[in-house]
Amino acid sequence: MEKRILILTAGYGEGHNAAARGIRDGLATVAGDAAVVEVHDLFAETYGVANDWMRKGYLALINRSPRLWKRFYDWTDRRENFSASMRWIFQAKNRLSQLLVRFQPTAVVSVFPAYPHLLEEILGDSSPAFQRVVCITDSITVNKIWFRCVCDRFLVPNEQTAAVLAASGVPDDKVWVSGFPVTPKFAELGELRQPPAPGSRRRLLYVINSGGVAPPEIIRVLALPDVRLTVTVGRDERLRKTVEAVRAETGRDFEIVGWSDQLPRLMLESHLLISKAGGATVQETIAAKCPMIINQIVPGQEEGNARLIEETRSGVIATTPATISAAVQRAFADDARLWREWSENISRISRPRAALEIAELLLTL
Repeated sequence: MEKRILILTAGYGEGHNAAARGIRDGLATVAGDAAVVEVHDLFAETYGVANDWMRKGYLALINRSPRLWKRFYDWTDRRENFSASMRWIFQAKNRLSQLLVRFQPTAVVSVFPAYPHLLEEILGDSSPAFQRVVCITDSITVNKIWFRCVCDRFLVPNEQTAAVLAASGVPDDKVWVSGFPVTPKFAELGELRQPPAPGSRRRLLYVINSGGVAPPEIIRVLALPDVRLTVTVGRDERLRKTVEAVRAETGRDFEIVGWSDQLPRLMLESHLLISKAGGATVQETIAAKCPMIINQIVPGQEEGNARLIEETRSGVIATTPATISAAVQRAFADDARLWREWSENISRISRPRAALEIAELLLTL
């Protein structure tokens, strides 16, 4: 029987799209022509420009009004019935209904938490001819919208998140600790990092989050003579100009990278990643076995990602230029003793083949 995998994502946080791409690429590697795969962002496809404005509003809210976002997140987490809230997005529901009829999937994989509830609205009490799979992209602090739904299998990134679902009453046989489906490139590239050596330059990677700003003070404390610094700015041209101005002002040499498919290689080569506690970012740095300094945490969903790094002693939280500088200095002091400890710890929880293993699971459903 031909496998037909439908992956549903949304652009509200890069973790969802990163997971969707990882599963798609994992299936392409494992299944080849034995599976037909489609990836859809139904919110973008249905609402177009309106969705773009909603995405920009979301990014502005989490970056500029985190307390307001926290209140909304907590309100959502307290709700018991989510499917009824989906009725107002009836256009997306209709589009999904048409997609199910056309594509005839054997499995529907949701990497954004609204879709399982849309499926409930469409299917009611009927038993579909496909498996419903939810891939949870956050760790530990998991909003209940993710799992208060009808689902055949929940994919979670780690044992800590599985314990959260178990404590909330989700049956163990529905939960699979799959790891986060990072791009298979992490598994393909393998070990690229050279341990710190006396006289060598430490490689630091500063990933500025989407919608974020580049405080000149952070770049100043990172762009040191004994450091090889790379700063990523994505597709944000305004951000690029800001970072270029900082480089010109400080006179310090460092690399600026726009959007690139080489981020896995950069993580695998770097000694430390400095970035926010986004779901994809944290899981990618774990896949790369690259210790992390977390400089920003969005209340709610990102708190658990930060806890994962802290509790496994795979890095540290430092949110000001002074504490970031101190964390870097501590990491490499005494022949990089602390860095070596972080590196060993993060290697224990690394799952660079997660997307390939998830693909193998989907092919057995």
